[in-house]
Amino acid sequence: MSFPFRYAAEIRPRFPKLCSGALLIDGVDGTAGPPRAIARFTGMADCRLAVASEGGLPEIRAWRRAFAAMGLKPTQHRCASEALLRRYRKEGALPARHPLIDLCNAASLGFAIPVAVFDTARIAGALTVRSADGGEAYETLAGGIERPEPGEIIFADEGGRAHARRWTSRQSGWSAIRASTTQALIVAEALHETGGEDVAALMATLARALAETWPGAVVTEVAPR
Repeated sequence: MSFPFRYAAEIRPRFPKLCSGALLIDGVDGTAGPPRAIARFTGMADCRLAVASEGGLPEIRAWRRAFAAMGLKPTQHRCASEALLRRYRKEGALPARHPLIDLCNAASLGFAIPVAVFDTARIAGALTVRSADGGEAYETLAGGIERPEPGEIIFADEGGRAHARRWTSRQSGWSAIRASTTQALIVAEALHETGGEDVAALMATLARALAETWPGAVVTEVAPR
């Protein structure tokens, strides 16, 4: 079992510190109870936020530099993990949505690394991280259609649909996890100095948590190309 996930040739030379990992879970559903690993991940976040705000974490600082290099204001367009940490610090909790989303959001909190989750049934062909040409269709969570700016880094499929905008900050409602989801692709990406080790640790910890939450599911590592 695998799923085609790749990076366009332009991406890694522009961001040489990029490290990523991906997991494919087959057999997920929305009826599982709250994953026990959530408390472990939020505990990690609590320890880190006790000594520094999210903006002081090396994982977040690296994404801010990348966003600035892409011409985006880092405090206006925050990577997914920074947005989650900021909300968690202010509110003390994150809303429960779907056990898979809740688990991946908690992992993102604990490791301060963006984690994206896609319903593979809603993706046409391979999923590629690349620059937008401006003609792709992006469906918002509210159901509206947007066109990414040319040059903006997106997750795009072979049907010309964008499944995430501005790299890690805005996932599409089209491929969002829902009650009917049975197979999902989970992607984690880092740009900081120890990103390789940290992404590997996140993936290993998350794989165990997935197996614990959905004992009958098959979890497979996907090697990004």
